[in-house]
Amino acid sequence: MPHAKKSVSAAQVADEFSRTAKVLVRHFNERLGEHGVSTPRSRLVVEVARSQPVRLTELALAVGIAQGTASTLVDALVRDGLLERQASADDRRSVLLHVTAEGAALAQDWTAGYERAAEELFKPLTEEQLSTLVDILRTLSAEEAPSSD
Repeated sequence: MPHAKKSVSAAQVADEFSRTAKVLVRHFNERLGEHGVSTPRSRLVVEVARSQPVRLTELALAVGIAQGTASTLVDALVRDGLLERQASADDRRSVLLHVTAEGAALAQDWTAGYERAAEELFKPLTEEQLSTLVDILRTLSAEEAPSSD
């Protein structure tokens, strides 16, 4: 006799999602820690390398953090020689962020570490399960997309 699927509440799904998110964050933090960097710092450098030149407001939005937090992290990354600020050629009052050569090299290392960590974490899932999970997560995050009001 086949087993009937047990009903699952939205709250149970949210609890499992929260637990899994904590596992993901801890795993990524451990792997990036091996490279001597925190996840927030690495995300900023990698995003600047990917989309440079970029304004601070755009960077904060892209990585999902407050502009003040991004500003504090960028200040530290500039001091560390990983990012640099340059005036915009179009608007001298506007400041654009670029990665330095050292920042670009580290961004590549950190991205490779992130990708290895992701492979480790999602190894138990089949291709079909990964595809379904991406579809589900995109559906959920689409609800949070900024409106054009």
